[in-house]
Amino acid sequence: MENKQGNILGTQPIGQLLLKFAVPSIIAMQVSALYNIVDQIFIGHSVGVLGNAATNVAFPLSTVCVALCLLFGVGGAANFNLCMGAGDKERARHFVGNAVALLLLSGILLSLFSFILLEPMMRFFGATPDVLGYALEYTGITLWGFPFLIIANGGANLVRADGSPKYSMMCMLVGAIINAVLDPLFIFGFDMGMKGAAWATVIGQVVSGLMVIVYLSHMKTVKLSLSDLKLSGKRVVQITSLGLAGCFNQLAMMVVQITMNNTLTYYGGKSAYGSEIPLACAGIIAKVNMIYFSIIIGISQGLQPIVSFNYGARKYGRVHDTYRLALISATVVSTLAFLCFQLFPRQITSLFGQGSEEYFRFAENYFRTFLFFTFLNGIQPITSNFFTAIGKATRGAVLALTRQIIFLLPLILILPMLIGIDGVMYAGPVADFAAAVLAFVMGFISLKQLRKMEAETNLLEE
Repeated sequence: MENKQGNILGTQPIGQLLLKFAVPSIIAMQVSALYNIVDQIFIGHSVGVLGNAATNVAFPLSTVCVALCLLFGVGGAANFNLCMGAGDKERARHFVGNAVALLLLSGILLSLFSFILLEPMMRFFGATPDVLGYALEYTGITLWGFPFLIIANGGANLVRADGSPKYSMMCMLVGAIINAVLDPLFIFGFDMGMKGAAWATVIGQVVSGLMVIVYLSHMKTVKLSLSDLKLSGKRVVQITSLGLAGCFNQLAMMVVQITMNNTLTYYGGKSAYGSEIPLACAGIIAKVNMIYFSIIIGISQGLQPIVSFNYGARKYGRVHDTYRLALISATVVSTLAFLCFQLFPRQITSLFGQGSEEYFRFAENYFRTFLFFTFLNGIQPITSNFFTAIGKATRGAVLALTRQIIFLLPLILILPMLIGIDGVMYAGPVADFAAAVLAFVMGFISLKQLRKMEAETNLLEE
């Protein structure tokens, strides 16, 4: 990452840097999202509505994996770049080593815990008696891949922070291609059904994880040793503090997913749709929305090394410009996603297999209502990750919780009591609007502060 003038994060034009770091990150996040999408498409065409419902029930565990990736991966990468910006390579190396150890350890512990409590977890996540068998079959296999999934996705942040966004992207891309090729082979060719989709996913994750491990053992800017993996309480606290915003956001999503699954099952059973149709449709819409949202998260991850380095180097004007450009880019993407969700809900749903007219009618209503304020949904995650990148962990974590926990969760519980299953749909846009307004205000204040800090720094240098 060095050139004749110094580290490129502090010298190259912001637009070029954001493109360089965000695009590979977006592709990597898209690939991660496609793992679930590809599985659900093939499962929908082979098993049907019950299979789609089962993958939705299993989805909260995948969310926990992403939360751990962000907690230790983003936290480790942010500390690494802040130290590199300040010129402290030794501390930067220690942070990478501790982040790697935390990623591996958390993946192993999550797998063991989930194996022990698998059936009660699936019931708690909203599995009906008809869906439970499929959920146990699928999840019981995918648990084997969790350690590799976490080191692949979490370690990808460290690879990007080291100045290799393209390699980070390739790690994820190779695994997704393997999954996409093996899915139809296992599901249809070998007639393995849900088991085939699960094993295809695990094999792809193992390959991605191994590729990340190989890179981290030969980093460009620092050289890791086994002693760097030894956990330090102080470093663990610093890593987790800067990774909390993204982690909290994912855990909040998990809580909302579980609550929503149970709410849809309960109130769906009292409606003309039944329990399984809302559960299956919600799963499809969550996965499709994840494709859009992974672009936003990719942009936010792309800004992280740029913002962290320049903040550490006291180049506040570059920090300001990076945040503003990321915000504009995310809003453009969000507006395009909004148009797709409003104009083509039936076509999108049909990609995941066939169903009754009630099935498609519910899916259309859910798309158009629940995702109505999608065009505002880029503001909160970009702003939350921005605060994390400049070391303001508390602000980032609080902001990350606003949409899911502070606004959406209470609405999911209260509105259905008043208007039935439609209450779940209306909870989404209300929460999206409130979270976007709060993030906009906090971001605007921060931009003014950065301009003031830039002016003060320029005066001192003169």
